[in-house]
Amino acid sequence: MDQATPFAALQGNIFRLYVIKLSKWLMLTMPILYLFYMDNGLSTRDLFILKAVYSFSIVMLEVPSGYFGDVWGRKASLVLGSFLGFAGFALYCVSEGFWAFLACEIILGVGQSFISGSDSALLYDSLKAGKREKEYLKTEGKMISAGNFAEAIAAPLGVLIAMASLRLPFFFQTAVAFAAVPAALTLVEPSRATLTGQTSFRQILGIVRFAVKEHKGLQAAILYSSIMGTATLTMAWFVQPYFAWLDLSMVWFGILIPVLNLVTGAVSMRAWQVEERLGKEGTLFFIAAGIAGGYLLMGIFGTLGGLVCLFLFYGVRGVATPVLRNQINEMTPSDIRATVLSVRSLIIRLSFAGLGPVLGWQADHSGLDTSLLTGGVFFMAGGMGAGFLLLRIYRQPKNASDGLGVKTP
Repeated sequence: MDQATPFAALQGNIFRLYVIKLSKWLMLTMPILYLFYMDNGLSTRDLFILKAVYSFSIVMLEVPSGYFGDVWGRKASLVLGSFLGFAGFALYCVSEGFWAFLACEIILGVGQSFISGSDSALLYDSLKAGKREKEYLKTEGKMISAGNFAEAIAAPLGVLIAMASLRLPFFFQTAVAFAAVPAALTLVEPSRATLTGQTSFRQILGIVRFAVKEHKGLQAAILYSSIMGTATLTMAWFVQPYFAWLDLSMVWFGILIPVLNLVTGAVSMRAWQVEERLGKEGTLFFIAAGIAGGYLLMGIFGTLGGLVCLFLFYGVRGVATPVLRNQINEMTPSDIRATVLSVRSLIIRLSFAGLGPVLGWQADHSGLDTSLLTGGVFFMAGGMGAGFLLLRIYRQPKNASDGLGVKTP
């Protein structure tokens, strides 16, 4: 264990992590990205290829980047990720054509992978240094809320900037991304247990095996969290086709998408209160029923009434994200926290890569309502099943065979 870092020196980490979070969520380029690609001679297929490459870049480095944070420091990982995020958008400002944009997306994907996991791990350990780890859920919820508010503001602002030039939002986005660099450089690394022994790919596999096989509590928490995370990520890509299915005009796209993010942000701020009221066990089934029920009800109501169900879904999403991260943090040793959180993100992205295209194909051939119903049934069965498994872990004594006594790699 390193010499204890004074908690006063760590309090500034929370503000700096807010800055890093906002630099990633204030996406001025998102609402005009397709128009920008068209203006540069790209097609719709090119759009999806570029976004697939971005996701694949994150997936390939998701766990290794978390391991990098555990071994060389979460600050180092966040500095590298922030710099790559800035570099990716700076390159976008001067790039033209598919292959140049492909390089930008790879840089941005790699940068995001180095931030994913290390940000939550550093936040938790910063609070833990002051014996305030119980405040993690509340603080993480506020950060997610701030991110959603930033995303809501970015959509109309990005469109307004693009009225002057479709490339101009990328210059503004580069400035936003740069804000994360000094914030990351001035972070203070909390004292914590660190990985020992020879660092190697074998040690990474050992941590993954520990998280998904040996530690029964983490195994159940990661399974449940991954199913719910896949459901929310899949719905994010269903929103615009759903609006088109309801025959809404483009004006409503620009209004409803920011409002949905505001709903998630507002609820995230109070996620800790929902868990206090329902308890850990009740919250598990509230999230599973709300997420899967949103799919089912949207598939059933093929009218504007389905929008109400969509708003309810985004409200439950606001509870799910901070609560599920907190569940994993509470069970994970500090020396491997970033790696374990990255395992969760890796599983979510791989699951989406397999399931998303299937549901998209079904929407094209059998109708969007049928695809939503299929997704609802799948996520209800998976969520409830994983929820009962996690419930058994919660009800076991702390020293029972829930994996809590397993020695970490």
